[in-house]
Amino acid sequence: MRKIDLIPFLLLGLMACNDGGGAKEEVNADTAAAASTVDTLHHHADTSGAIAPVPEIPAGAKVFFVNLKNGQKIKSPFKVEMGVSGIALDTAGVLKPASGHHHILIDAGDSLATGTVVPKDSTHLHFGNAQKSAELNLTPGEHKLTLQYADGIHRSYGSKLAATVTVNVQK
Repeated sequence: MRKIDLIPFLLLGLMACNDGGGAKEEVNADTAAAASTVDTLHHHADTSGAIAPVPEIPAGAKVFFVNLKNGQKIKSPFKVEMGVSGIALDTAGVLKPASGHHHILIDAGDSLATGTVVPKDSTHLHFGNAQKSAELNLTPGEHKLTLQYADGIHRSYGSKLAATVTVNVQK
């Protein structure tokens, strides 16, 4: 690895270690997610320092909402059942071929680009313990829910392993 490739990591490390002279700093979710992503990716690098590529998607693999249909009217809170076939459901933390775990994107698009680390915030929910269901509590109105599959280190498999439904939450 060239020395210049380390500059972004060093700068992030310096920013993370700087306590601002003792002043308390408000945690920015984007900064925390970026630092967490760098740490996660660093732990999954091979001995040359390169990050392993996103695993290949097995032929015929798909994700789907088991109990939600496009245009469905529901009352909140509601249960979401997440399905997957043709690829293993596994916990996050270890990069394994032909496996991953679910994420739900709430009003955040149809999918994330392949290789993009799924953010962790109120509109990007992580199910890294291999969960197959969750309870959501959404405000009344129309919401777009996207089931996004990602590898063991939260990198999106892209639109090939995503499913989207629009639901109408009733009062």
